[in-house]
Amino acid sequence: MSSERTLPPESLSEARQTLREVFGHSDFRPGQEALAGALIEGRDCLGVMPTGAGKSVCYQVPALVRPGTALVISPLISLMKDQVAALISQGVAAAYINSSLTPRQTEIALSRASQGAYRIIYVAPERLETASFRAFARAANLSLIAVDEAHCVSQWGQDFRPHYLRIADFIDSLPQRPPVGAFTATATVRVREDIVRYLRLRSPETAMTGFDRPNLWFEVLRPQSKDEALAEILRRQEGKSGIVYCGTRRNVERVAAQLQSLGFAAARYHAGLPDEERRTAQEDFQYDRAQVMVATNAFGMGIDKSNVSFVVHYNMPKSMEAYYQEAGRAGRDGEEAECVLLYSPADTISARHLITSGEPNPDLSPEQQRLVRQNDLLRLNQMDSYCQTEGCLRAWILRYFGQSAPGRCEGCAACAGGRYAYAAGLSRKRKRAMRDFTIPREDDFPPPEDSPEDRPEAPEGLSGLDALLPDRPESLPMKEGWKPGDQPSAETLFDTLRSVRIRLSGLHRVPPYIICEDKSLRDMAEKLPLTQAALTRVHGFGERKAAKYGPPFLQAVADWVKKHPEAKPAVPETSQSEPESGSLTPEETAILKRAIEMNLNWVMISSLFGRPIKEMQAHARSADLPEISGGAYEPWTEEEDRQLLSELEQGLDIRELSERHRRTKGAIRSRIKKLTGE
Repeated sequence: MSSERTLPPESLSEARQTLREVFGHSDFRPGQEALAGALIEGRDCLGVMPTGAGKSVCYQVPALVRPGTALVISPLISLMKDQVAALISQGVAAAYINSSLTPRQTEIALSRASQGAYRIIYVAPERLETASFRAFARAANLSLIAVDEAHCVSQWGQDFRPHYLRIADFIDSLPQRPPVGAFTATATVRVREDIVRYLRLRSPETAMTGFDRPNLWFEVLRPQSKDEALAEILRRQEGKSGIVYCGTRRNVERVAAQLQSLGFAAARYHAGLPDEERRTAQEDFQYDRAQVMVATNAFGMGIDKSNVSFVVHYNMPKSMEAYYQEAGRAGRDGEEAECVLLYSPADTISARHLITSGEPNPDLSPEQQRLVRQNDLLRLNQMDSYCQTEGCLRAWILRYFGQSAPGRCEGCAACAGGRYAYAAGLSRKRKRAMRDFTIPREDDFPPPEDSPEDRPEAPEGLSGLDALLPDRPESLPMKEGWKPGDQPSAETLFDTLRSVRIRLSGLHRVPPYIICEDKSLRDMAEKLPLTQAALTRVHGFGERKAAKYGPPFLQAVADWVKKHPEAKPAVPETSQSEPESGSLTPEETAILKRAIEMNLNWVMISSLFGRPIKEMQAHARSADLPEISGGAYEPWTEEEDRQLLSELEQGLDIRELSERHRRTKGAIRSRIKKLTGE
């Protein structure tokens, strides 16, 4: 592993400017500068960084700094859609090409890509083997190639995919080889060696930021009733978002139904459900309408939901790589989160049966199939050992991935004591250590035996929506003299900001976490930004995002500050500017039309755009938009009614009446009908 290098001053300045404008911060995390710097300078790199450590920044920043179009190779449809939606929301031209598109959509995407319309394109590895894509790639100016989930190239990895072995041939077929970056969250020493060899990386800059996730709490329970233990965990996590992974579809169905019967807002997800039901379940979870997602491993790959506070494994996964990847979907926002595994020896027996009796992969040769099965059994034994250990769970995980670790961490049940009262089956020593929380038990729900015919599922995803965003900076009056410290009722403001985010989410048809993370809202509630410039100092709000999403947040903060005169902004501005008037952009007009169609009232619309109600009503009239159902822009006066009837007798048509009264044609017709009875 090479030591971390720093970028030349000019490259570092441009990279940090891109970070600030697009991603809302100007400092690289550990490992990011070395990896991004290598790609910016045209060198290969290998990044091994845990989930949530910011791997995407390592290739997205170079993609925006270097001229041309970047290719990101990923096997995860959901990741492609989520990351493209996030990039679009940040003002970056991006697209994906995968099996979720129709042939016509693929043709259009490739045509636009050939014209240089996108800075970043996400593609599945299978796409590289098609003639149309190869023709595009040979003619395109490719700035770099990033290989995500790079461990899939290794037969020793938990997700070996034969198509990854052909990526190097695709790269070699290009008239000019761009720099190549390989990224993964979980890779042992042997897998890392395979990545370099099979992708043919050239003296790659390598950065391993460590596998530790200090904000995650690890615990293994051996309960007599998994259902009772799960109910206890969810009660402790009331109001928070989490995932419950089950090993089979049958368990998903049963556990989801049971949680719903206990009053939990639980959704279910597995590959046996109709597409529409899976899509609805995933959107309910992403939009925070469902607190808990009960799912097989088909759910979650590439899902970038940042506010997952807990992950529970109802059944033991088949490998430590799979477990750490799935558990790592908790706490991506940096907040404390819990990862609890409900262990039973029967899980090991069922998993071993599934490995040994599974149908052969048609893409693998008999020898490859034998090696994969052998490796799967070795990983299963390691996973079982993790569940059986009496020592530090965090240390066990880190050492498995080749990282040294102290014997105690104070961040797992073995070191700091368990958090849950229901832990039957633990040793006496660990039972005595149990503390922190006690909940009365519910009635016992004995689980049925898992069926060996229930197979684990390949990950897939069904998310990602277009973003239609206002593109206008806004400013509001500012107070002075605040220093960082205690903000009164900050949690109340946080709740208000969450409501604003939910409204924006529905209006723009993107999940709330695409707008911003909970961490951003907490930072906003602390700093109280009242101008767009101040908002760019909030975590996650770059200049582009502040311009597109800022006005309703700034209005909410301004309203809150007026009600709490004792609170003042943490970052005072040197200048004060009034809200701009002027016409709306076409994008803003489209959003205004959608808001009216959704029957939002004028108070909500005013807050959304950060402009006075009368100004927004005038914009709606000038754009000839329909009236809001149940009310007019302004009430008709008796004088206006007399004038309208007089003008009607003079023979003025609807268009002329609309211009004179500054009301829509529909409003004029409606008023005439009411006055004349015709």
